[in-house]
Amino acid sequence: MEKVIYIVWRDSQTEPGEFARRLRTTLADKLLALGARGLQVNVADDAVLPAAGLRQANTRPQMDGLVSVWMDSAIDRQRQPFDQAIAAAVGRMAGYLVTESQPIRNTRFPAAPGERTPGFAQLAFLTRPPRLTPQAWLDIWHNHHTPVAVETQDNFLYVQNVVVRPLTYAAPHYDAIVEEGFPDAAMTDPQAFFDAAGDEDKFQRNLQAMMESCQRFIDFDKIDVIPTSQYLVRPAAA
Repeated sequence: MEKVIYIVWRDSQTEPGEFARRLRTTLADKLLALGARGLQVNVADDAVLPAAGLRQANTRPQMDGLVSVWMDSAIDRQRQPFDQAIAAAVGRMAGYLVTESQPIRNTRFPAAPGERTPGFAQLAFLTRPPRLTPQAWLDIWHNHHTPVAVETQDNFLYVQNVVVRPLTYAAPHYDAIVEEGFPDAAMTDPQAFFDAAGDEDKFQRNLQAMMESCQRFIDFDKIDVIPTSQYLVRPAAA
């Protein structure tokens, strides 16, 4: 089984609410009918509007979410029906084969299949800085940054998707796609985001530690960050 992430953009003629509904209903039904072994939709919908201040945009136009599909094989012939179904439902899409690591599984706020996960899911789209080799970049991120991210933030979900290769024509270059789940309060309260609600000293320590760690392997003029709602339509293990 392989995981394919499709980054999706909304057509300008489609209202955001209709786009979000289409992804998690009509499109989701088609993908399941095609044999998806697992399916997750992340979309920037009305529920995450309070978190608009967390956005960082370097891709223009910026993506509106992603559709994650677990399938038996990502080779072109077997993947093509999934590509076609997603392309027909969105304004633009780009597909990537990824390897998935979950340093934090969501055991705090699980939702029923197809229902919105409480809180919000922050997506980050990363490119490797040229100053780092692929091996050094992964070592810093996985073996040194991960403990910092876990210790300094109130994240209840942490998924690291390393891009193996792009699968669709003209897909923008990304080396990794990160998914992190945070409680509702973190949308507007930086102290809640950094696991320091009501504690300014702890907030400043955690913020500084996190920023220093990120600077080791992320160029902030290349990153995209968007808050989304997560809908785990079918867990991959099902």
